[in-house]
Amino acid sequence: MTFRRDDFHTAPGTLSRWYALAWVLFAAAAWTVRRLGARQAAVFVLAGSAAVAATGLLGPPRTSTDAYRYAWDGRVQAAGISPYDHAPEDPALAPLRDRWLFPTDSACHGPDRAPVRPAPEPPAPGAHPRTDPAPDHAPNAPSNTREAPDHTRGTSGPAESQCTRLNRPAVHTIYPPVAEGYFLLVHRSAPSGSTLLPLQTGGALLSVATTAVLLAAARRRPDPRLATARAALWAWCPAVPVEAVNNAHVDALGVLLTVAGLVAVPRRRALGGVLLGAAIAAKLLPAVTLPGALSGILATNPKTPKAPENAGSPASPSARLRRAAAAAVRPASAIVLPAAAVVALGYLPYVLLSRSSVLGYLTGYVAEEGYETGSTAADDKNRYALLRLLHPAPESWALPVVAAVLLVVVAWVLLRGDPGRPWRGALVVTGTAFLLMTPGYPWYALLVVALVALDGRWEWLGLPLAGVAQYVTARAVDDGAWVGTLGYAVAGAAVMAGWAVRALRAASAPPPPGPHAEAPGDAATPGSPPGSPATRPRRRRVPR
Repeated sequence: MTFRRDDFHTAPGTLSRWYALAWVLFAAAAWTVRRLGARQAAVFVLAGSAAVAATGLLGPPRTSTDAYRYAWDGRVQAAGISPYDHAPEDPALAPLRDRWLFPTDSACHGPDRAPVRPAPEPPAPGAHPRTDPAPDHAPNAPSNTREAPDHTRGTSGPAESQCTRLNRPAVHTIYPPVAEGYFLLVHRSAPSGSTLLPLQTGGALLSVATTAVLLAAARRRPDPRLATARAALWAWCPAVPVEAVNNAHVDALGVLLTVAGLVAVPRRRALGGVLLGAAIAAKLLPAVTLPGALSGILATNPKTPKAPENAGSPASPSARLRRAAAAAVRPASAIVLPAAAVVALGYLPYVLLSRSSVLGYLTGYVAEEGYETGSTAADDKNRYALLRLLHPAPESWALPVVAAVLLVVVAWVLLRGDPGRPWRGALVVTGTAFLLMTPGYPWYALLVVALVALDGRWEWLGLPLAGVAQYVTARAVDDGAWVGTLGYAVAGAAVMAGWAVRALRAASAPPPPGPHAEAPGDAATPGSPPGSPATRPRRRRVPR
């Protein structure tokens, strides 16, 4: 029902109500699956993941036009042209324009249409050809471009007004190299004449693959039943069919690689670093999970032998910090260096083939979204919404505050994080960044949803809901900035409440047994056969 009509432009309030109903059903289902055994839950979670993802294929993208840019970048690369060299409206790429991406005349009256410069007029019959050399950046019409049916392909004449479905047609692409490779792969494998269904199908496959990785990781967890049920927090979350499938956001590829990388890090650091590097080269946002992959790396090593009593005065705090940093260099490099190498190798072919910067519109996008110091867009787009409650005009002072807070959080993760659960530190750093910067696009929060499914701290699911409130619901009211601010404020309150509840439970739990005391339950471990070492009474040692 959510995908039945295009309510984003005509009835955002109605669309918000459908979202709310979907989230209520999701919460009820995720709570119920906790009662099943691990094997039963795995079947339901995986089958439900495929069914929920399939709903995103019922219509064209409803709330985003990013997938049109993906399709265009794939077509440009298939023609042998770097996607970083030309903006979509560049007349040099006119031979690649499809009618479904570049409609004309009456088709330009719909929403999300941007006017573009018309294609160059072909020379009149009998006219002398150009004698001056063409610019180096103007490619010839490619001969290897796959032809589409006549009703979807063709260049408009000079008398026709032309527009495009692509957003920001006057700027170069922003997407990193692994994402560009994915766009090319989908274009090459798609049937001739297809539009966005191949990209949506790719999003569905990526989301189900992420569910499979979560279920496979759950089998190695101490409580596989609970970990399997937590996988439903990704598999059935309404944000997945909306953003990963219907809108076909490439974030789904970054999420899959991030989850696989974090799952691999505790056992195989280099493999985890490679996967995290590929995730960063797909969407850049997964870079905030790197501190989580290094969780506890600066913690004091309990196995380090103590210095003898006559070795002199105890080491100073700075000396201990230096020793901890030196001990952390090797494991950190085992993760960070492979990640950096993958990012560099991903960009290398495009650097060699492109005449323009491979960063594309990245710096312009940062300023446009209001994250640049002094940017006036921060107020228009309601960035730093929670910081705005503390002091007006945060665009002039927010970045240093955000950097300082994130530095403290990262330091806490490096010192106190659990290296066996790197996704927990990744969730804390990523979620804190969302609360501080309050992005307005709900598909960014797909990363948060996946980290919640790994860690089980469901209170962080308020972040994707806050993104929906700021992106969709705010359109239904006048001066809707307060809607997004309220959404992020509620999400932050839920996180703090969850932290307080867990802290109280930890404080009320019985203390762990001392080194000479016998812990309850140690004398007989459930499931141990009689007479085994686990069932024999332990003899208390008497110190000499």
